[in-house]
Amino acid sequence: MPLSNLTSVPPDTFILTGIPGMEQLHVWISIPFCSMYLAALLGNGVLLFTIWTERSLHQPMYFFLSMLAIADLTLSTTAVPKMLALFWFRAGEISFSACLTQMFFLHFTCLAESVILLAMAFDRFVAICFPLRYGAVLTPSAVAKTGLAALLRSFCIIFPCIFLLRRLPFCGHNVIPHTYCEHVGVARLACADISANVWYGLVVPFSAAMLDLVLIAVSYGFILLALSRLPSRSARHKAFHTCGSHVCVLLLFYVPAAFTALTQRFGRSIPPGVHILLANLYVLFPPLLNPIVYGVRTQQIRDKVVKVFIRPKSRLLRQ
Repeated sequence: MPLSNLTSVPPDTFILTGIPGMEQLHVWISIPFCSMYLAALLGNGVLLFTIWTERSLHQPMYFFLSMLAIADLTLSTTAVPKMLALFWFRAGEISFSACLTQMFFLHFTCLAESVILLAMAFDRFVAICFPLRYGAVLTPSAVAKTGLAALLRSFCIIFPCIFLLRRLPFCGHNVIPHTYCEHVGVARLACADISANVWYGLVVPFSAAMLDLVLIAVSYGFILLALSRLPSRSARHKAFHTCGSHVCVLLLFYVPAAFTALTQRFGRSIPPGVHILLANLYVLFPPLLNPIVYGVRTQQIRDKVVKVFIRPKSRLLRQ
């Protein structure tokens, strides 16, 4: 049916139903979800506070890590509080505008994280392949411009999704079998052709993320080539160690993101409850594990966290 024959007035509210088939388990599921969210807030908060207060960490690598922590906090906070309200109080109603806002920030943050991860790969590339030019290339101005570029590119890619959704007629359909609003999930409620939404939502953000991933792979190709030329085995080991944390974070981000995006559009044989559960874990696991990965694998961060939080406490106890 053509759009001109349908009402384009959106519903006042949508109803989020939670995880399909697991409604009776919502309260139990909320316990680990809430614990992971609080741990993510604590971990990223400690990381940001440590980098902010320690001048020795005011370097491009740690500025990019701060951007990643902020993006992680934004990603989880956009989805988890409403999810917990749904689980605990059955507060599944969300206004149309709030739904679009939540959808925008979720997708916007994911794309911004992809750019930040690319910037972190470039940081490692310059540090290992051109160490003498590191300070000249990655200046504070360059770091700030990178953060601005991440915001602008993500905004330009995701903002059209709002107009693609607003043009659709919903004909009274307002029940979303999910714990948060996302682009294609909302578009599927429309009583009209949503091909433009599906293809834009898949091709454009996925292409942008794939471009970032290809550039990251190229960066690490040059890094591996440079490491193979190092005469010292200890130097190679140290360089590998500095890249190890970033590789772990890359896997935590891209593997679940690709799986979630592809199964949502092509994984018809996967039960909806499994897909929604994995989508929820996606907004929890990277924010939870990223500060742990960097805290455990990066000695400078470990030492500064001890200096900032543990040593002052020890002095107070001695007094």
